[in-house]
Amino acid sequence: MPRVREIEIEDVPEDTRSVYRRFATDYGPFLNQVKIFAHRPPALRHIMGLLLELADEAVLPKRYLEIALVVVSKLNECEYCVAHHAPRLMDQGLSVDAAADILAARVPGFDEVDMLVRDYAVQVTETPGRIRDAMHERLHQHFSEEQIVELTLRIALCGFFNRFNDAMGIEMEDGVEAEMLSRAAAMGD
Repeated sequence: MPRVREIEIEDVPEDTRSVYRRFATDYGPFLNQVKIFAHRPPALRHIMGLLLELADEAVLPKRYLEIALVVVSKLNECEYCVAHHAPRLMDQGLSVDAAADILAARVPGFDEVDMLVRDYAVQVTETPGRIRDAMHERLHQHFSEEQIVELTLRIALCGFFNRFNDAMGIEMEDGVEAEMLSRAAAMGD
């Protein structure tokens, strides 16, 4: 049970409703998270609005974004975010095993760039002040500066969401875990 009451869309300011609606549906099934953020309409408009705008621009390939988000969420043990983002890895052609073993030394189906993104997400999450120049040199071989900034932003922001979700007791929406299990079963066929 969330630690504050959930706010329904009709109870938010008119100028916030489009972000509320779009984040809860188009961006993904994040309705329970939006209901908590709705206590602070500026946060809903700007944080969720930022994510919507970044998704619209799609500067960073979705595969790398989802790898980073699942890595951070697994490191922070945020079940809510893992359940929402692991299926998106499968949408990017990765296996259930890749999502499950994303922190392993070898990840099924990962190439060199996937591993680079994974390793960078680990470093940004665990030791951001000790990232060596060599890591950024490797990133520059595969990503533009704009993409590196967005990747770093999304990794750090994911850590924020992990903490927010857990601290506020945000519960899984109905059907999210079932969808993940269904996708896993379908990939096993």
